[in-house]
Amino acid sequence: MMHGFIPPQRYFPYLTWKEIQQMPNKEKVVIIQPVGAIEQHGPHLPVAVDSAISLGVIGKALTQLDPNIPAYALPCLYYGKSNEHDDFPGTISLSANTLLSVIKEMGASIYRAGFRKLVLMNSHGGQPQVMEIAARDLHQEHRDFAVFPLFTWRVPHNVSALLTAKEKEYGIHAGDAETSIMLSLLPEQVQMELAVTEYPQGLPTDSLLDMEGKLPFAWLTKELSRSGVLGDATVATKEKGDRILQSVADGWVQVIQDIYKFQQPNQD
Repeated sequence: MMHGFIPPQRYFPYLTWKEIQQMPNKEKVVIIQPVGAIEQHGPHLPVAVDSAISLGVIGKALTQLDPNIPAYALPCLYYGKSNEHDDFPGTISLSANTLLSVIKEMGASIYRAGFRKLVLMNSHGGQPQVMEIAARDLHQEHRDFAVFPLFTWRVPHNVSALLTAKEKEYGIHAGDAETSIMLSLLPEQVQMELAVTEYPQGLPTDSLLDMEGKLPFAWLTKELSRSGVLGDATVATKEKGDRILQSVADGWVQVIQDIYKFQQPNQD
């Protein structure tokens, strides 16, 4: 089953070229490109975490979406810009230029097929900037092309209510939230007996600078963590993961509805 978590009737590759050619009102159809990564996620999680989260969340959202709203998911782009994790075996990383080219060429193909709304649904924290550059370039080249560079976790949700204050601030990789949602999506691939707690080490104190705030510094994961974990994976549960998955998917339903109604501002 190629579609995996995606409802088969909303999986773009299952369409024929005739069905795509004859699709009504293609300018309103929402095309979603899940973007993940293949990178280390500590000793307890598989390297597919970000990709699995993209597919699991959008699959659940599309299952819940009003069937009258036309929206289709493309196959996940599994490889991303993951060079901050290169010190850990199993990480497969593309350069920013390669990832940018892939996104732009994919987008150009979607535009050529007659679609005018493209969502870049990115689940890896190391590449939002690439999504934003690709989206701006695609829109500049095709002014009637609405492109949305969105981060999976930034839709409305109540995940923060399930996490400790320390986890919300520092648990950015393979910690409670990601481990819990993987226990919901792919429980057989999670080795909880190997889960650890490790928060970033050596961060500047009494400083305006931090890892990912308004005044960040460049960092590599190995500089901050021996295990590759940034957070507390030991407190993760499937029950918590089910709630996280549902909450984030609900947010994506809202966002897709808004994108379907969206009209690009135009002063001409």
